[in-house]
Amino acid sequence: MSSEHMQIGEVAARTELSLRTIRHYEETGLVIPSARSQGGFRLYTEGDVARLMVIRRMKPLGFTLDQMRDLLAATDRLDASPAPEGAEREELLDRVRHFEQAAVDRVADLRTQLARAEEFAGTLRERLDALP
Repeated sequence: MSSEHMQIGEVAARTELSLRTIRHYEETGLVIPSARSQGGFRLYTEGDVARLMVIRRMKPLGFTLDQMRDLLAATDRLDASPAPEGAEREELLDRVRHFEQAAVDRVADLRTQLARAEEFAGTLRERLDALP
């Protein structure tokens, strides 16, 4: 095995994703191992780890698997050689901008939810502290 390839266990540890989750993302086509060992083990590269990290970051923001696939397809195409030009490039950039705005909006929603949860926890703490 090349030093640039990692087995799924190392990838799981680095991404903090379970083996089952990584396999699920493979089954759904979100990430494909870059290679297989002679024994048939999945082998991943740094690029595969980076892709899994994008997925991991999108999940708590409520993005669907299809949305993840769409964003990854757009970024893959933007990173391709030769790079897209003209109208295709602008359409891809617009798709990525859409995801950025959706992420910003979702983060704001999560901050509001967190503030409410902290307020609730504080109310409970005050109630407990007020008891004889």
